[in-house]
Order: sequence, then structure tokens, then C-alpha cells
Amino acid sequence: MAGINRVGHVVLYVSDVDEAIEFYRDKVGMELVRHNAERGLAFLSFGTQHHDLGLFRVRGEPTKGRLGLSHIAFVINGGTAELEEVHDRLAGEGVEILEKIDYGYTRSFYFNDPDGNRVEVYCDLKAPLESKRFLAERPGSGQPFEFAAPS
Repeated sequence: MAGINRVGHVVLYVSDVDEAIEFYRDKVGMELVRHNAERGLAFLSFGTQHHDLGLFRVRGEPTKGRLGLSHIAFVINGGTAELEEVHDRLAGEGVEILEKIDYGYTRSFYFNDPDGNRVEVYCDLKAPLESKRFLAERPGSGQPFEFAAPS
């Protein structure tokens, strides 16, 4: 049975992405993998995976309740077939799936917990260092996907 393996990464909404990059890179010692100032986002790594931390500029006013956790991401063992198994199990338990996104290096689905915290479950599509290079160089963002229909 497919299952969640570990926390994959955390994404924070921040008021100033550049300031947060400085903090996490220069003080915490993380590696900046990707920074898109125009879109207000950055991805940082401790070196062994594509990213451990995502930083997203908060939309709207940077007030209490809007800053902080964007989502927590859980990674599964296996690929798309196992991801679909976890997806179907959660959906069967009544969890509303919000979206499914293929990022090119990971494939993910999202839902909210009972308190409205956003949760991502994903599988890796590439080896860790290949994923890190892909994230650093990729243009744009992910694309919605559907699991293959049973044959």
C-alpha cells in the first residue's frame, strides 16, 4: 500500500522575499536554487534535494494571518501510480482535492486540513540533483494534470 514517507518541504508566505532569502541563505546557510523577483518567489535547499524551503511573497496586505505557512508538503515513496493510490484513498475518505499539478520534477495534489491549512502530497519524477538543476533552470510554473484513466 502506498503511503506518505516524510515531510518534503515547507513553503512560507513572506512580506519581503529578498530579505527572507538573505536570512535563510546568509544566516541559516541554505543554498539559493531559484529566485524569480518578478513573481515574488524563491526556493532554497540544504543541498540534498530540489528544495527544502519555498518563499512566496504574500498576496495583498502583509498582515498577521496572511504571513507564515503557505503549505506543508509530504513526499511519498514511488511514482505517479503510488501518488494516485494515496490520492484515491484520501478522496475516498471524503477529502476534497483542490488541484493536481505536474511541475516537471514532481507531481502533486493539494487539499486543506480541517483548519484550512494547505497540504501537498507529491512524488519525485527525477533524481534529487537532477531535480535541483531542473528547478533552477525551468521557466514558468507547473501544469494541471489528471491521472490516467484505467484501461
